[in-house]
Amino acid sequence: MLKGKAAIVTGSTSGIGLGIARALASEGAQIMLNGFGDKAEIEKLRREISATHGVKVGYSAADMSKPGDIREMVQQAAQELGSVDVLVNNAGIQFVAPVDEFPEDKWNAIIAINLSAAFHATKAALPLMKQRKWGRIVNIASAHGLVASENKVAYVAAKHGIVGMTKVVAIEAANHGVTCNAICPGWVLTPLVQKQIEARAKAENIPVDKAKNDLLREKQPMLQFSTPEQIGALAVYLASDAAATITGTTISIDGGWVAQ
Repeated sequence: MLKGKAAIVTGSTSGIGLGIARALASEGAQIMLNGFGDKAEIEKLRREISATHGVKVGYSAADMSKPGDIREMVQQAAQELGSVDVLVNNAGIQFVAPVDEFPEDKWNAIIAINLSAAFHATKAALPLMKQRKWGRIVNIASAHGLVASENKVAYVAAKHGIVGMTKVVAIEAANHGVTCNAICPGWVLTPLVQKQIEARAKAENIPVDKAKNDLLREKQPMLQFSTPEQIGALAVYLASDAAATITGTTISIDGGWVAQ
């Protein structure tokens, strides 16, 4: 479906981003990975995705808090992969605290990585897409881009910002063959969330399965996690020709979280 296309997926060395990168590669897209981690492990991952799907896979260590790094990543992808057809803005961090106790450095870091990075990457990639008259920008927002939770002021602000930015980019690019949409996941079972569940189980002295259900029940009617693979499949659809007129919208994949 995406053979001959090239995709950048930020924050793709683990979790949701990795699931999306694998899904795009499985449809023939060449991939530019990005993220932090052990160099040897990342190289192993790069080779594995390339060999499994028969596509070219590059890697950029760009720091998503640095606009210069982001611009260089887009240039690197264009040079190594031949184009930038799909951009998935996925990189993100989290910190929780009440508003009046929220550290200013944490606020600045979350806004920089969760919101500003998507702007800088989009600004750099959009001219390349316009030149080719084809492009897909997929922003990974969150249920928190549509509703709020306590103690997550920076994350919620950033994700609401992503949703707003998605709409503006979609409007501006509407007649250039470029779409821009946001995916809004609820709870996703990533290694990071699994650690949170295990920590909760230990702290409350309850079975891990109960801790898992308790976590889900707080927000979602459906007591089932979404998976990185499911989010990857949705990203593939949004990048496909079948979604050519879907733009400027948010698509929830959240077990009914925001339906309540």
